[in-house]
Amino acid sequence: MSDWTVDDGPAPTTADGREVSTRGRRTRRRLLDAAEAVFAAYGYPEASIVKITEAAGVAQGTFYVYFPGKQAIFDEVVDDLNRRVRRAMSEAAAGGVDRADVEERGFRAFFAFTAEHPALYRVIRQAEFASPGALRRHYERIAEGYVQGLERAMDAGEIVRQDPEVIAWALMGMGELLGMRWMLWADPDAPPELPEEAFQEMLAFVRRGLGAGGAA
Repeated sequence: MSDWTVDDGPAPTTADGREVSTRGRRTRRRLLDAAEAVFAAYGYPEASIVKITEAAGVAQGTFYVYFPGKQAIFDEVVDDLNRRVRRAMSEAAAGGVDRADVEERGFRAFFAFTAEHPALYRVIRQAEFASPGALRRHYERIAEGYVQGLERAMDAGEIVRQDPEVIAWALMGMGELLGMRWMLWADPDAPPELPEEAFQEMLAFVRRGLGAGGAA
């Protein structure tokens, strides 16, 4: 069983709560994708609705059909990134044979997603000031599934019993900082990826900390 059960979130609506047509969903998706890129490139203070609509290729008035303002679309970009990274990790970890395998699969999926979507770092870090509630929601949604998965592994005797909430947040912090060091701060001429030797060193540390697979 995967740690992160992910639904599609609430059905998209217009800014005044009306149902969105199929065509409207595509336009709304274009706006979200454009906002992700604009917030990542300019930061929340310098991002503007004009920049977002230009990047999306839609009229400025169209923006307000779907979102009441910049804050609303920023919060949705955070939630959207959260669902997508959790889905990537969930799908990768679902085939894990034990906790050590789940950790490896989940971490690989996280780093792969980050390499393809650097906005995950840039947007989420902006949320500390632009939308603290969205920031907290992002991490708590990941942690919730993580805690449940660790508890199942402890009950199955795959890892040593310890406080699953503390361990979940510690593992999340490890992944985020390693990704920052080797991917967010990567040489612009090099691919943004965690070197395999660093990845294996991290996994060895995780296995020892969890007492997984007989690790001391």
